[in-house]
Amino acid sequence: MERRLAAILAADVVGYTRLMGADETGTLRRLTELRQQVLEPLIAEHHGRVVKLMGDGLLVEFASVVDALTCAVGWQNDVAAREAETDEDRRLQFRMGINIGDIIVEGDDIYGDGVNVAARLEGLAEPGGICVSRTVFNHVQGKVDFGFDDLGEQEVKNIPKPVQVFRVLLDAPAVDHGTAAAATTKRALRWPVVAGGLVVLVIVAGIAFWQRPWELREEPASEANMAFPLPDKPSIAVLPFNNMSDDASQEYFTDGMTEDVITDLSKISGLFVIARNSSFSYKGQQVKVRQVAEELGVRYVLEGSVRRAGDEVRINAQLIDATTGGHLWAERYDGTMDDVFDLQDQVTKQIVAALAVSLTGEEQAQQARRDTDNAEAHDAYLQGWARYKLLTPKDLAEAVPFLEEAIRLDPDYAQAHAALASLYWDVLQNDWAFDLNMPSLRAEEFANAHLEEALKNPTPLAHALQARIVASWGFYDDAVLDAEKAVALDENDATALAGLASALVRAERPAEGLDYIEQAMRLDPYHPPSYLITLGAAQFGKEHFEEAAATFERAVKRNPENELPLIYLAASYGHLGRIKDADVAIEAVNDLRGQAGMGTLSLERDEQQWYSPFEGEIDFKRVGGRPAQERLRAGLSEIPALKWQYLVIPHPVLGNNNTWWEVEGASTIDATTAKSMYDRGVVFINTSPVEVWSEGHIPGTIHLTMARSKDPANRRLKEATLLEIVEKADEVVFYGGDIDDLSLSAGRASGKALTWGFTRVYYFAGGLRDWHEAGFPIETSQ
Repeated sequence: MERRLAAILAADVVGYTRLMGADETGTLRRLTELRQQVLEPLIAEHHGRVVKLMGDGLLVEFASVVDALTCAVGWQNDVAAREAETDEDRRLQFRMGINIGDIIVEGDDIYGDGVNVAARLEGLAEPGGICVSRTVFNHVQGKVDFGFDDLGEQEVKNIPKPVQVFRVLLDAPAVDHGTAAAATTKRALRWPVVAGGLVVLVIVAGIAFWQRPWELREEPASEANMAFPLPDKPSIAVLPFNNMSDDASQEYFTDGMTEDVITDLSKISGLFVIARNSSFSYKGQQVKVRQVAEELGVRYVLEGSVRRAGDEVRINAQLIDATTGGHLWAERYDGTMDDVFDLQDQVTKQIVAALAVSLTGEEQAQQARRDTDNAEAHDAYLQGWARYKLLTPKDLAEAVPFLEEAIRLDPDYAQAHAALASLYWDVLQNDWAFDLNMPSLRAEEFANAHLEEALKNPTPLAHALQARIVASWGFYDDAVLDAEKAVALDENDATALAGLASALVRAERPAEGLDYIEQAMRLDPYHPPSYLITLGAAQFGKEHFEEAAATFERAVKRNPENELPLIYLAASYGHLGRIKDADVAIEAVNDLRGQAGMGTLSLERDEQQWYSPFEGEIDFKRVGGRPAQERLRAGLSEIPALKWQYLVIPHPVLGNNNTWWEVEGASTIDATTAKSMYDRGVVFINTSPVEVWSEGHIPGTIHLTMARSKDPANRRLKEATLLEIVEKADEVVFYGGDIDDLSLSAGRASGKALTWGFTRVYYFAGGLRDWHEAGFPIETSQ
């Protein structure tokens, strides 16, 4: 292996987790700008090399320690000046540590104690400060213009010997702290004092023996400083294990091991287990156990590492009582890939034993059951799952072959089936089917097929997905039943609890939903923005509009690009009589929609006569049943910014009971023109419900419904599905109805196509009735 001497600078952002929780989008944007505009130019100017970016941190290598320190000081001063006008609770600050040491070089990465000490020094620095080792101090004496404060020898984690630490005084002149030899003389003068101290230690040794002072201890957490009260049962956070493998690509395996431990523990009713989302918010950060415990509100913290070399696996783990700083146990587990499940079981059993948790008979059986006994299938699943969680079209496409390989190796692997079903459902909902080179109908078929397999031996993920699908069809009571099954399998699964809460709110049971979403948020303190929307919807459903408005304000701050919390916020303001604020919220929605090329929001004035089904319409069905829809509409009805937008105008050509719609922007055609276009091969699309379509339609036409259905064969009209059939500049005819009656769905479909940018849209208003009366052919699907 290659070794060399280097100056290492380690830095991370102070309070990164808190900043991300308050404003995820804004924090990432500001941090990216800071790196690009300040840090990277400074590093380049001082001949440094960025080894890696670790979420909120950086590791930088320098050939010269003077360059490293000068860069660090300039860095801190520039950041302080840049952030001076920012509110204190949003201000970006860094901690930094610098060390000189022997490092191991592997590709672009570096390892070794020289790196580890720099990371530990960074953890000792104050916000906006720099700490350096004695070696750095000796090298820069007389070569820099700022002073140092000797902090003495410090015990640092995983470094066997104490490290003498110096704090850089950014605003103070250099002071002669003496040479290393003088420091040695100074230490020699202390020996009489030390000797006297040893005598005292000998006297009290026997008294202190029971305290076991030789055991590793952390700085204890204070219950008074915890963000949440401790639960009434043992509470634990499992920090992401460190990847100690020589191969950085094994990160998926290390993360997967951590998730498996979290999952195994969360199924135990006697434990309170922090969700994976919040635990992994600390990934790549140098954090103290005290900080984790206080921020998450837990008593115990598990940390560890995983090393995989070929077929060999080693897990190091230690369980810490944060309230005392004491280590309850620390253990090393060695085995092969074939033993990986047993190794995980040993870790879980050790934790259960250490916390004196009693397992029910069902929980003992659950611990014995596994989703698969095939280690290769599990490894393939972990690789696919790591990519799936990134939730981009590219990553989902890359996840598919790994998950398919897991199923090939174990066809009964229920969790792999559930993951693939979730993946394809996400593809369908986000219109990403083109990115996976498949029609959206195929994505829906795959989602249903894999879900069917997953439900043969269901996991929480399978039931949670079933609840999502059923809710999307508007069957909220059924969604509640499926979501309850997910929670029953894992009471600590924050995602399942949030899904149940959402289903309950939409089923007009907001009080129950409120209880479950609060449980989910406690288990996952760094929860996604969607949890806030569910919380606000529950408060809104209970008509607690002040609380709802405050919650939706937080949701908008977390994710200002989502229009739904803005609409809810406007409605909450409307109920509170804060019309001016409501008007501002709706204008913000319309700005978002304008950027996306969509129409401005509108409401129906009179449901019996007016209908606004296009992209400008508020989709009230997303909020639940009729009472919820009316509650939302009532809050919005007096807002000036909701100007009436009509893309459809009623055209009563056949009397009060037989009305078609005239669509602005579309060409309305009669039966004769329709037949001429049909003979020319123009695409015809029928938009009737499936039962009407089956009874009769124009031969060879395509069926796309306007509403969701439980029937997977029913394809819904969406921009992506329409693009699979015609280009935006192609002619397309929409029609509906049966041989006796007209249908309004074709008018709605024509309007939607226009708002999506299709330019040659034809509306056959008379539909199948006029076609039949003209004597043209009809076929059935029965």
